Amino acid sequence: MNQQLKTKLDRSFKLTQDLVIHLDETSLTLDLPNLPSNRIASQLWCIVGARESYIKAIEMGGWKGFSCSLTTPRVKQSVLAVLETTHKQMNGIDFTDLSSIQIELAFDLLEHEIQHHGQLIRFVYGNALTFPDSWNQRYTV
Repeated sequence: MNQQLKTKLDRSFKLTQDLVIHLDETSLTLDLPNLPSNRIASQLWCIVGARESYIKAIEMGGWKGFSCSLTTPRVKQSVLAVLETTHKQMNGIDFTDLSSIQIELAFDLLEHEIQHHGQLIRFVYGNALTFPDSWNQRYTV
């Protein structure tokens, strides 16, 4: 089961990267018109912060608080660089012998990432943008 969890995290991380690659940089500044919402960049900042925070918690065996190193979430290359870094960090974790607390944290990370996918789907539709093929295949958007 632990390897399945890691596989699901890997897939969700790849999907996030695919969407950022697909969107142009100006799209990162968009929000949902006429609705209380933050910007796509803010969604990505939260994803990065959760990845960094949960990965640290998994490695240390307990929650150590939320922090995010991404200071330029509206700069596509900055976002992509930190998404790649956190993906490598997650893949570097040996999921074979995780404690129950570490497994719970990994599930929380997966849940967080997927919840943002749902939010990002609304942002893409609400701004008449398009999806990469991987999102069309996974979510039939």
